[in-house]
This record gives sequence, structure tokens and C-alpha cells, in this order.
Amino acid sequence: MTSIAKTRLYEQDFVAWTEQTLELIRAGKLEQIDWEAVSEEIESLGKSDRRELKSRLEVLLQHLLKWQFQPNLRSSSWLNTIDEQRNRIEDLLVDSSSLRLYVEEVLADCYRRSKKAATHETNLVMDTFPADCPYNTAQILDVEFLP
Repeated sequence: MTSIAKTRLYEQDFVAWTEQTLELIRAGKLEQIDWEAVSEEIESLGKSDRRELKSRLEVLLQHLLKWQFQPNLRSSSWLNTIDEQRNRIEDLLVDSSSLRLYVEEVLADCYRRSKKAATHETNLVMDTFPADCPYNTAQILDVEFLP
């Protein structure tokens, strides 16, 4: 199979490409595999998990801020969102424990975004919220912690 044919299948029918690639691997026909596409997909999987972790962390931080700074508006919906985000983050960390270090790497950026989102959603001024994340990673991920 030419590299052009390999690339075309990858670009035209991703599912067919994955099935064909799996068959080639199982058959030991490694020379026929489109390794460039395989590399792209492996890289994409890691990026996808990191993006999901950041997104869930941002939503979680936003709701923790709302919980802390608008106690009179607390709702079961906010609590459910906090629990859901923690559960999905835990799932990601169980599947890929190396992402625990990534939480620390992106925490400041996620907090900045969460603070801005909380400002928009609550109509509180930005200075209402601490300049730096007021919660440590252990607190953020602790299913019992509420500020």
C-alpha cells in the first residue's frame, strides 16, 4: 500500500483507517502501517485528555468561587456541578496518573479563567476574588472540601 493510499484512507474514513491499522498490527504487517497518522493520533489523545482536564478544572474552580463568595445563592445544582467535575477529573487521573503533575502546571491559568467566568456569572467585581487561587490541589480534588 502506498503512502498516498494510506493517507487518503486516514483523511477520508477515520473509522475504516483505525480498523485497517488494527488488522495490520495484529497481523504483524508493520511495514504497511501509516506511522505518521498513528503518531498524530497518539499525540492527539494526550492533548485531548489535557484539554478535558483543564476544562473540568476551570468549571470546578468557578463553582467553588461561586460557592464561597455567594453563600446566599448556593444550590444543589452548584453542588452537583462541583461533584460531577471532581468525579470526571478523578476518572482522568486514575486513567492517566501523570496528569496529576499537569494539574499543578495549569492551575494558575485555570484559576485566572475561572475567576473571569465567575465574575461574569455572579456580577461581582473581579477584586472580590483572590488574586491567586485560594485553594490547593488537595482541596480542589477533595470530594468533601467546600470553601
